[in-house]
Amino acid sequence: MNKKGIYIHVPFCRHKCPYCDFYSKAGGEQEFDRYTERLCSQITDFSEDKNIVADTVYFGGGTPTVIGADRITKIIKSVRNSFDLNISEVEITVEVNPEKKDIDFGLLFSSGCNRISIGLQSANDNELRFLGRMHNTEDAARCIRSANNAGFENISLDLMIALPGQTNESLRRSVDFCASHGAKHISAYILKVEEGTVFYQNMDKLNLPDDEHISDMYEYLCSLMKEYGYSHYEISNFCKAGYESKHNLKYWHDEEYIGFGPSSHSFLSGRRFYRPANLSRFYNGEIIPDGGGGDIEEFIMLGLRLSEGITNDRFRMHFGFDIPEKYINRAKRFEAVGLTKILGNGFTLTEKGFMVSNSLIVEILNA
Repeated sequence: MNKKGIYIHVPFCRHKCPYCDFYSKAGGEQEFDRYTERLCSQITDFSEDKNIVADTVYFGGGTPTVIGADRITKIIKSVRNSFDLNISEVEITVEVNPEKKDIDFGLLFSSGCNRISIGLQSANDNELRFLGRMHNTEDAARCIRSANNAGFENISLDLMIALPGQTNESLRRSVDFCASHGAKHISAYILKVEEGTVFYQNMDKLNLPDDEHISDMYEYLCSLMKEYGYSHYEISNFCKAGYESKHNLKYWHDEEYIGFGPSSHSFLSGRRFYRPANLSRFYNGEIIPDGGGGDIEEFIMLGLRLSEGITNDRFRMHFGFDIPEKYINRAKRFEAVGLTKILGNGFTLTEKGFMVSNSLIVEILNA
């Protein structure tokens, strides 16, 4: 059975980081109550008569815990009442920022949440200040301890690399912090200056590293992760054995998911649709069609983000036939320069290939 993923966007933050282009805004208790009630209502209305089975739930943002663990618990209950979830198997993730304000991890854990994703970004306080974060390294350590004490074992930590002034030594300190605090999963993203952010408005003052330095930092990161026993299973994601993000794998495997909340996207029954990044339009229940999805090119584009690449087994399960030879032949052209690897049952990008994945995937799809 094709089990779906459920994504829930909570668009509230205490503070907008200068690099962030996700939809978020400030809010108070009254707004949080209104949002929670409308969200639960939309979840219930959407699920009626659909008999949807789901096995992942992911709370992103914004900062989901800003609305409080009690409201998140209420939303989880609504999801459980609206969709067919096996609570002993489902992965429920909540994103957390390690700020000084306490988070009721005990209530989250008792509600069925079993995975926490913490926005660490760095274990160097000077880098955290540059990123405009509201926490320091000790706040992050305390947050992890609180989650552990509440029963959470599956903890993911976010890092950012290629920051101005970042060195191999400071990056090692961050990775060492993650490993020494028992992180089962690490997401490491290259800093990108997005239009509409504070960083974008001040880009000429940021002293950003050049492409060669970024490539060197990424390669060093990959070597560090191997040294600390993490598997590089996706371009930006590393994990201990068996701790891949089940929810995010749905995106990369081109499987179906349903999004709730402003700016959330969905892929269901071969069609894509989204909810506008606007709170008022969310309250009005607006949903915008976004065309079809799930074709061969999309499947390959998403699958090549994974170290497993494109395999005949998964391709055949998705489309009913083997990978067309033309894609394998195109990928084979880049094997000699170390960008791709041809496998007995498919092909994949190498870590070197990951660094130029966008242009490489275009060549494989359209050459």
